[in-house]
Amino acid sequence: MDGPLRGLRVVDLSRLLPGPYATRQLAELGAEVIKVEDPLGGDYARWYPPLMGEPPASGIFRELNRGKKSVALDLKRPEAQEALRILIGTADVLVDSFRPGVLARLGLDPAALMKAHPRLIYCAITGFGLTGPDASRAGHDMTYQAKVGALSMGPTAGRPGLGPLQIADLGGALVAVSGILLALYERERTGVGKVVDTALSESALAFASVYFGKDLAGEAPRRGEEMLDGSRPSYTLYDTADGRWLAVAPLEPKFWSAFLKVVELPHLAHASMDGGAQGEAVKAEIQARLRTRTAAEWAEAFEGVEACVEVVQDIAEARRDPHLMARGAFRPDGTCRSPIRVGSFAELAAAPEALGESPGLGEHTEAVLRAAGVPDALVASLAG
Repeated sequence: MDGPLRGLRVVDLSRLLPGPYATRQLAELGAEVIKVEDPLGGDYARWYPPLMGEPPASGIFRELNRGKKSVALDLKRPEAQEALRILIGTADVLVDSFRPGVLARLGLDPAALMKAHPRLIYCAITGFGLTGPDASRAGHDMTYQAKVGALSMGPTAGRPGLGPLQIADLGGALVAVSGILLALYERERTGVGKVVDTALSESALAFASVYFGKDLAGEAPRRGEEMLDGSRPSYTLYDTADGRWLAVAPLEPKFWSAFLKVVELPHLAHASMDGGAQGEAVKAEIQARLRTRTAAEWAEAFEGVEACVEVVQDIAEARRDPHLMARGAFRPDGTCRSPIRVGSFAELAAAPEALGESPGLGEHTEAVLRAAGVPDALVASLAG
């Protein structure tokens, strides 16, 4: 494989979303990613609907695991643990998403692995980190956001604002990638590997940093009254004549002025940040005007105008967006289009790997283990 990480081997013990998303980014940068799965069903994400292809597999799994190799090992068996130890000995990076202590119970204590392989980069992706009183607790994206205060913010007072995007999971995945790359860079200077301790809960903190800054200055965040929570006329959503929505964000005076010129409401020049009852009245006036045309008509009216206005597109529309297609964010791949680039790596990987299909469960077990130096008799015993 080509790319800036070519020649790098990643052994990936993770499953579901954060770890597989992180290791797919490494695969796109040229790394060889070997996904180790339980032979009885594999990664849980393999069976999440909707299913597609033959044999049927989850579209979500396919998206997260393109270009990887799959090795099936029952890590409760001593011989599988031994095979994994040998495989890890050939790796530059080990990624796992087990709770702290699980690898140790399998006879694969991370500290011992690092001692045996001093150049290894060991990245643990956990809910609450490897240390601390909550380290062993279970959780999911929503509970991680709840833990760090991110879930407490929303457009209105009362019920916390739960969104549909996995902020902690995917934020944590990118934190993990960043940590791995930094550790690899340091290893080039020192020759020594590192433990990358990625806590998904703490990764969500970045998304609430503005509110922590306000809290530090002695002002508690006020739900439904913040500048960027939809409560202000210049940063909110408005629906149109055809029931679609416009994201309207002309925060700066020059953008607000351009916006008002298009919607022909010049008397609102000083009302962009009005809050409370006055702000609601301003929004109602703008809303009434925007409902006089369809989203497409407004898109045409704002064409070429610097007013920070976009039509809210659905996933299918975003996949066909001319700008995103021109940027190479999506490329045709068989029956679906697969995002193969993350903006974080756009400059680093101007031509990212055109990843192949996701692997079948255990598809590469024998080939990978034999190439890693696992004895033939041990490989054979794993099939029993």
